[in-house]
Amino acid sequence: MLPSRLTNHAAMTANRIVDRALAQAGVRRYHYALLAALEEYGPASQAALGRRTGIDRSDMVATVNDLAERHLLERAPDPEDRRRNVVTITAEGRTFLGDLDRLIAAAQEEFLAPLPAADRRHLIDLLTRLVEHRD
Repeated sequence: MLPSRLTNHAAMTANRIVDRALAQAGVRRYHYALLAALEEYGPASQAALGRRTGIDRSDMVATVNDLAERHLLERAPDPEDRRRNVVTITAEGRTFLGDLDRLIAAAQEEFLAPLPAADRRHLIDLLTRLVEHRD
């Protein structure tokens, strides 16, 4: 079987497992990506968050709206450019992100369950090298 096909099939399996885990918390991958980016990089404009996370502009608006309604992030006019909004994760959002991180960790365990620890480390090393070579 072709390595690209195997990699794609494994990725689809991993995505289904992660999507199912996030659904337990009533969120999707975009929600997680946005909260994680805010936690890692700090407040940012919606446009910058879109570039950083790969979330399309129209999806970004819906995702920000949804998370703002849940009080997981705040959106405020940028003091330097009132036409833009700056998005910031809230304390509630940080707590929720911690919950999501635990769900994601459990999903990773489920995905890698057939592999012993040494094989997991080796797989992660190989995948990292492939990704870094192309980036």
